[in-house]
Amino acid sequence: MLGTQTISDLSVHCVHIPAKAVHSHGSGDVAGINVAILELTTDAGLTGWGEASPWPVFTGTVDGAAAALNAHLGPHLIGADPVLVGHHMALADRLLVGHPEAKAALECALLDLTGQIVGLPIAELVGGRHRDTIPLSFSVANPDFDTDLADIAALVADGVRILKLKTGFNDHAFDLMRLQKLREIYDDTLSLRIDYNQGLPAYDAVRCIRDLEAFRPTFVEQPVKMHERAALAAITAAVDVPIMADESVFNPVQALEGAGMRLADIFSLKIMKSGGIRRALEVATIARAAGIDVYGGCMFETGIAHAAGAHLMAAVPDLKLGCEFYMPTYYAADDLLREPFPVRAGLVTVPTDPGLGVKVDRTKLEKYRTA
Repeated sequence: MLGTQTISDLSVHCVHIPAKAVHSHGSGDVAGINVAILELTTDAGLTGWGEASPWPVFTGTVDGAAAALNAHLGPHLIGADPVLVGHHMALADRLLVGHPEAKAALECALLDLTGQIVGLPIAELVGGRHRDTIPLSFSVANPDFDTDLADIAALVADGVRILKLKTGFNDHAFDLMRLQKLREIYDDTLSLRIDYNQGLPAYDAVRCIRDLEAFRPTFVEQPVKMHERAALAAITAAVDVPIMADESVFNPVQALEGAGMRLADIFSLKIMKSGGIRRALEVATIARAAGIDVYGGCMFETGIAHAAGAHLMAAVPDLKLGCEFYMPTYYAADDLLREPFPVRAGLVTVPTDPGLGVKVDRTKLEKYRTA
């Protein structure tokens, strides 16, 4: 209820969790999860959690997110009512340009507190859930493909039926070889997707993508640089396989522009690039009005941000393509949650407890905290 509690304390924890294996992308290699965790406490003893999960080649840095929360956004929260989420987020936009990951962490922590206060999960606070589970996609990104094949066999045994191949970090022949091998082994029992992470030169993108079409990918994600929007629209018009925009669509303004120029057939929704769940839902609404599908993307995240992502995707009315919230389960060496992030039989289960619906393990938070 409004006015029943106020925010009494704010802490930011910078965290590093090592990965089980290096993942390679068209825009660089990643060997761990580096995030800033926001902890908000009320005068009644409730704790709300949020996560800023930047990637320097994509959105920003952990240091930048931590500074944004500590120096610019945090001072205006002490003594404030956490339920006034819209007011706090509008103020955050006035106080600080950019830093969508920090704003995503702030919104999540506020929604976590609000949900606990009113007794509702975040999905119900942002429009209501349309599903309780979401099909899970795993990103195949190990430069050692023999190791990937063993990992894929284990994933299939676990019930995962969606794979997204990271491409563009090796040569074109390597990408074609992996697709051919996977189709030989699994035929059409798996949905295969392709993600270049901006790794193709625009002049050669159409030729390369047409070579992939024989392997029946569900979509090809962000083949060219984020600013090459006209080229991306031309590629979308030229090829038969659906094209997904990720780095080229961060927020509702870019989504509106992208819909107008038919930038892509699909938009990847990510809390970190949109600046929160509510902004990501605005992107989804614009996409739906334009006949563009959406997909649940992620950064390199712990179970805190993944839980927020699950609430986001539960609130999308017409989700068809699943999500990639696999990091704590299959990529990271550990997580920050008391209980494992809920993945079973290839499905992510949306939390149902009030607020974020997950509990942070403070022992693990201390273990992996860097600052």
